[in-house]
Amino acid sequence: MYLVLGIIALFTIPAEYFLFGVAGGKLIERIRSLTFKRVIHQEINWFDKPQNSSGSISARLSTDPVNVKRLVGDNLAMNVQTLATVISGFLVAIIANWKLTLIILVVIPLVGLQGYFQVKFLKGFSANAKTMFEEASQVANDAVSGIRTVASFCMEQKVIETYNKKCDEPMKQGIRSGLVGGLGYGLSFMLFYFSYALCFYVGAKLVQNDEATFTEVFRVFYALVLSTTGVARTSAIGSDTTRAKDSATSIFEILDRKSKIDSSSDEGTVLTNIRGEIELQNIVFAYPARPNAPVFRDLSILIPFGKMVALVGESGSGKSTVIALLERFYDPNSGKILFDGVELQSLQVRWLRQQIGLVAQEPVLFNETIRANIAYGKQGDVTEEEIVAVAKAANAHQFISSLPDGYNTVVGERGIQLSGGQKQRVAIARAILKDPKVLLLDEATSALDAESEHAVQEALDGLMVGRTTVVVAHRLVTIKGADIIAVIKNGTVLEKGRHEELIKRRNGAYAALANSA
Repeated sequence: MYLVLGIIALFTIPAEYFLFGVAGGKLIERIRSLTFKRVIHQEINWFDKPQNSSGSISARLSTDPVNVKRLVGDNLAMNVQTLATVISGFLVAIIANWKLTLIILVVIPLVGLQGYFQVKFLKGFSANAKTMFEEASQVANDAVSGIRTVASFCMEQKVIETYNKKCDEPMKQGIRSGLVGGLGYGLSFMLFYFSYALCFYVGAKLVQNDEATFTEVFRVFYALVLSTTGVARTSAIGSDTTRAKDSATSIFEILDRKSKIDSSSDEGTVLTNIRGEIELQNIVFAYPARPNAPVFRDLSILIPFGKMVALVGESGSGKSTVIALLERFYDPNSGKILFDGVELQSLQVRWLRQQIGLVAQEPVLFNETIRANIAYGKQGDVTEEEIVAVAKAANAHQFISSLPDGYNTVVGERGIQLSGGQKQRVAIARAILKDPKVLLLDEATSALDAESEHAVQEALDGLMVGRTTVVVAHRLVTIKGADIIAVIKNGTVLEKGRHEELIKRRNGAYAALANSA
């Protein structure tokens, strides 16, 4: 029978672990995809919080599903195996001699009880370690993404020390888990040997009183030994259980959270005839992270259809905040933003953002090919002809064609393989492909040299034709041709008009900015 059991085990145990491994792998994939989907659709304010930094989210996506899988993969297989062993062992023992079995069963719950206390004792430790691990991941993420800055300031040792400091708590938690797990495992085997002693002692008494035979005692002994061994073995996974519980809590916090500005939602109005006229009425706004520092106190401005409106002012006056409000990254505390006469908050978020093209001062390119980065501008399939056409319109085709791999050139992390002007032109090509009704330019040429600025400005001039355009600018020379220039100061529009009108006001805010430039 042992030979038969050995042959059966040869086939059943690998099949068991394979099937649970497949289930665990699919669970990891499902958790990561669902969590990432929820993360991507959260409002921008959610990402402003320190606990939702890029390093923290990366760590959660990496480790949380793996921790949960530990209880669904090999450990779950072991638990199922243990359950089957306990049930079959109990049945064999109860059939052999029910009196001896019931006496021995008193010990087995004690093994499970110590496992329960082990999990309770570890509660809280792993949560703190998890937070510290996420902070350490953020340090590593910042150091790698900014490695040129780290190298230029010789900050390598300082970054390493910071990272090691953040790793101290996970290390201490690992030591605690090891001590508690080892103590629990030792207690399990102590109780395991106590059950040996109890079985032999009570069995001897029963044999002596002719209430059991020698064979029955050993049958009960071996059946219950298998059961207690399984229970003792499962008690060693207490730390895994605690980590899995904390990770599951972290995952469901994200999955259950409903975004306040949800781009995945189909709720909201969709306009059929779009002009692209925007009006901000009495806007009061402060960033949620800084509620006591209002950016706008009473901002009102009309951005007519097809016109170019430039926003100027000192640093920190709120020019870029207007862009964030128009993209509906945030909602104002009070006041209204109207898009073609319809309040922005009543429009479908995804549709609204499809009507708006954004070119920022520091464009974000993904670590993919130039073709893929341009193709992000349009929903659905994009043809090669479309990509080449928008690249030519953005003055980018010539430099892309001169690269060894052309449109298949991988731009590197954050587009590091391209110069500032090249990145900006790829971003403009992406915006042209989107064909937006409203164009937002957030200091799109301020960080470029004269030659690159000229090429980029040419591309922008072509892109602005026939579109409502909002331009944020520090360099006033780039917005002299704007239809309306609005000077923002102290949370309101201080003055507005054309360049020629504003510059004549000797004591005006615009004239002061022009003189200081």
